[in-house]
Amino acid sequence: MAWPQNSSPQRDGDAAAGIEVTDDFERFAQRNDVFTRAFWDDTVKSKHTEKFFASYRMEATPRRGDGFTQKDFALRNAAWLISDIVSDRNAAEGKREGFQAAIAADTPVAPMRVEVDDPAKMSDEIKRIAKFFGADLCGITDMDDRWVYKSRVDVRDMSDAPHDVPEGLNSVIVLGHEMEEDLVATYPSALAGAATGREYSHEASIVMQLAAYIRNLGYEAVPSMNDTALVIPYAIKAGLGEYARNQMVITPEFGPRLRFSKIFTNLPVAYDVPKPKGVRAFCDICTKCADACPVKALPFGPPSTDTANVSAIKGVRKWTSDAEKCFSFWAKLSSDCAICMRVCPFNRDYTKWHHRLWLKIALGPWRKVALRLARDHGTRRKPGAWWGAEG
Repeated sequence: MAWPQNSSPQRDGDAAAGIEVTDDFERFAQRNDVFTRAFWDDTVKSKHTEKFFASYRMEATPRRGDGFTQKDFALRNAAWLISDIVSDRNAAEGKREGFQAAIAADTPVAPMRVEVDDPAKMSDEIKRIAKFFGADLCGITDMDDRWVYKSRVDVRDMSDAPHDVPEGLNSVIVLGHEMEEDLVATYPSALAGAATGREYSHEASIVMQLAAYIRNLGYEAVPSMNDTALVIPYAIKAGLGEYARNQMVITPEFGPRLRFSKIFTNLPVAYDVPKPKGVRAFCDICTKCADACPVKALPFGPPSTDTANVSAIKGVRKWTSDAEKCFSFWAKLSSDCAICMRVCPFNRDYTKWHHRLWLKIALGPWRKVALRLARDHGTRRKPGAWWGAEG
């Protein structure tokens, strides 16, 4: 039987997580992800697309201007290096690991299994080891088949291909990786893209090391980044944060300023639970991300089941972006854009007391006051100032 097994939808915790799945729900085929579509779908391809991908190999002429110099592109691309090495190592077999295929195991499952008498204690141990390897957040939830892609992508011809993941995996370990605040403040710029690339490289290393630890204990563990399944529902169910209008997970520790990775495993562990604190109510009255989006790809109004194109999952009531509009802007920039992350009122340094106070106000009945206080929050920092500060 193809993985995952054809079990009934697992809806436990949906209400607490704020997940609303309708009768029209369909599992998502990763071939329809907008970045994958850029390789095969003429409706997504444009004169800018080839230049966008070429810029990550330093094959495109850098744009002039602050944040888009050769030095900015050089740092961004260097930040991606470890992730690129991992993703390219089995490309000849049609697998772009971490993006269109799960990361292949580098160690065998130990023949002798460490017995787990206390799953809760094992969960605590996994979280400790995750942070030892460098993860900033870690939560654990059950394996929910609904969020697994219907198929992976064979990058040789961009066709659908079956997952080659072991069956019997019933848990998902979700890891959060903080993006550098000072770099995020310079979006949109190629320089800011170094914050994204650095965390992809970090997470590739961290998920591979944590998965190796679990395999050394005698259990299956499959490290995963953007591949195999949608990570946001798992992150929410694992209690790491709440879904927001900008399509991101808002965490109490870092706001939206994270990348997420995951590990599928059969290690006996205890599960975390969703922890709604009031982000949805704040996003109901805040449209800063939608207002700031240059191509108006983010939605106004309440969550809905409306989808702009095939790059959105069907049958989930939520805030959904127009991925085609979003990617078109990225392609023109020759870099990623996270203006919606930068301007988000939750994008703060919560080690500082006044930001923790703001968060308490934002998540309570005085949220409108918090919104007014955030009126000028998220102003773009000049990329040149980042270089000057580092110098």
